[in-house]
Amino acid sequence: MFELIVPVLFAIFVWWFSTGVVLLLNGLSRTTFRWSVLISSLFAVTALYGLSHTAATLNVVNAYCAFTCALLVWGWHELTFLTGWLTGPRQQACTAASGWPRFSQAVAAILWHELGILAGGLAIAAVTWNAPNQVGLWTFGVLWVMRTSAKLNLFFGVRNLSEEFLPPHLIYMGSYFKRRTMNAFLPICIVLSTLVLAWIGQRTLNVETTAAEKVGLTLVGSMLAMAILEHFLLVLPLSSTALWRWAMRNRTPLVVTGAAD
Repeated sequence: MFELIVPVLFAIFVWWFSTGVVLLLNGLSRTTFRWSVLISSLFAVTALYGLSHTAATLNVVNAYCAFTCALLVWGWHELTFLTGWLTGPRQQACTAASGWPRFSQAVAAILWHELGILAGGLAIAAVTWNAPNQVGLWTFGVLWVMRTSAKLNLFFGVRNLSEEFLPPHLIYMGSYFKRRTMNAFLPICIVLSTLVLAWIGQRTLNVETTAAEKVGLTLVGSMLAMAILEHFLLVLPLSSTALWRWAMRNRTPLVVTGAAD
């Protein structure tokens, strides 16, 4: 079991630290954003090369490398969104009260960001197509599906909207959130993702699974487990912002008004 503890700790640390770096860069002056995006773009391109280079062979080192490279590509999407560089054609607060008009406005607010993620996922699939090492694609897929789920739950309504993560230039995004105790979609997301996590755990513990496969599955499973925890935090009387207080210490507190149920 010790060989599984290391990838779990690695996944937790890289997730925590990379998220903090994105928040820290986004909290700097807007004059620094072009440099942050440029450097992040170079990292993302290098990460795509790393994914293509490690795809041909699945060993322990390549599993770690593919996982890290997928997070670097994902970090580019997060940074370009939070800096306001790649959001959507609608850059103003929601004016619709409910129904399809509200949903269509919400989609328009993040459309370029979502298409960018789609392009990133297709790029990773292309450079790793039919290759033995699929850890990078699995990692990116988990991040994509679970982040989409989180966005939908914020739209449908949850207790904790995590408004502190929104920078001043994206304050209008809060108008697409809804504050309520619970929504019917959240339990479905948690149950389905937990079933997938259980399947990953079963595959990891299978005696026929190789050491490299165990590491890859553990890295991906750890990321999924943290995403499930984030979903619970959407409705529990707890806040996740304390985890990244070090990255947000220079932020000015903002008041974001989401729709009430």
